[in-house]
Amino acid sequence: MQTLHVIQEFGKMLRNLDAWLDKAGAHAKAKPFDANVLVGARLAPDMYSLDKQVQAACDAAKFAAAYLSGKEAPRHPDTEKTIDELRARLATCLGYLETLKEADFAGADERRVSPPWLHGKWLRGEDYLAQIAVPNFFFHVTTAYAILRHSGVDLGKADYIGALPLRD
Repeated sequence: MQTLHVIQEFGKMLRNLDAWLDKAGAHAKAKPFDANVLVGARLAPDMYSLDKQVQAACDAAKFAAAYLSGKEAPRHPDTEKTIDELRARLATCLGYLETLKEADFAGADERRVSPPWLHGKWLRGEDYLAQIAVPNFFFHVTTAYAILRHSGVDLGKADYIGALPLRD
């Protein structure tokens, strides 16, 4: 797995998520209702709400990039309560991801990754990326999509997949 390509895909999906939040705002305006009501929406009582899904998606992307590049991730206090604040969080995370280059990930596959929640245990970077970072990131992005879709926001598969690098 080429680490930079995965991190770039995380960036693409975070941009898609930002577009979904934009559509959520338009949906709320057309109905009309306060779009910020959606921030607390959830699929099940024991699942994260939309704000936490967005925060977790950003965290999954930025921490994967940080752990695998040896750089420090930006800190976020997890205080977002509005669509605009969530979009600002996405912008900050995207800005961080866009600073990273291929050279930053030299040796990433073999790097020891030991997030605090592993309590001193570690994984090889390649295993962390494939078995934790990628599934965790897509879980939270997909759940955010599902919350918005379930809430009536007009989203489809093309919104989820986003722009493709099509060629003639």
